[in-house]
Amino acid sequence: RLWRRWPLGVAHDSNVVHATSMAGPFGGGAKDALHSVAMHDLLWRDEPLAATRAGIRFHEERLKLIIARSDLRILVTSPGLAERLVDLGVDGQRVHTVRLGVDEDLSDGATKGSVSALLKEHGVRGPFTLYVGTREPRKNLEALIGAHRHARASNPSLGALVLAGPSGWGSVPTSDATVLGQVSRPLLRGLYRDASVFAYVPLAEGWGLPPVEALHAGTRVVASETTPSVSGNPEVIRVSPHDVDAIAEGLVAALRLPDDATSRSARHASVSDLTWRNVALDHLAAWQ
Repeated sequence: RLWRRWPLGVAHDSNVVHATSMAGPFGGGAKDALHSVAMHDLLWRDEPLAATRAGIRFHEERLKLIIARSDLRILVTSPGLAERLVDLGVDGQRVHTVRLGVDEDLSDGATKGSVSALLKEHGVRGPFTLYVGTREPRKNLEALIGAHRHARASNPSLGALVLAGPSGWGSVPTSDATVLGQVSRPLLRGLYRDASVFAYVPLAEGWGLPPVEALHAGTRVVASETTPSVSGNPEVIRVSPHDVDAIAEGLVAALRLPDDATSRSARHASVSDLTWRNVALDHLAAWQ
């Protein structure tokens, strides 16, 4: 609340003050400091029923402030968002597209034995389909669970649907899916690696890091057409998040993709430029 007008916690000698979200801060630092803000989406407009009224009010207020602050550079992760901001009246020279990334080192993933032990603790034995992310209405888990149930009936190699990640907000029934909750980073990497298929079909998405992490691990991926991070990626089966049958067909199609070393390497290579080093370089370019 204070950040809208008062840069609480910002060092007085900062040359760059970057707000990593629309919350701020939007000021402070040295007299000639450069100010920027990261924007990932307009999801409260795209899916208003998946947002709270307080959240909508907050983001609309912050969007108005960001548009009005002509000195504020805007860093976005999706070219589509850049175009939308220009349509809202933002000078295009203020908007800079940056990549997001994944950890490049895969060596610290949990062993297959550790992953198997975790899954057995939750009653899962054999192959599994994985979802990673928060559990909230926008993530469309009800449709994913229904589609997986239908697809698994004739394709048992999909295995159980496993949900990893924290609870978000709102009532989201998880039905017969297996909920792991938050797991350690090594276990998460192991889950990505060992899943038969990774599925991510949100109704709307700002960027979508989980499918990129799954591709980085070499895993077959099904993602919604609304996930910018894998838009145009030929290694991904893309589906409509509004069509349960299409999601089910996507799961089956992904399962039929080869999963040999060459195929896994191709999936890994498809996101090879999405590294934290390139993220840093993109930010530096935006601040020049």
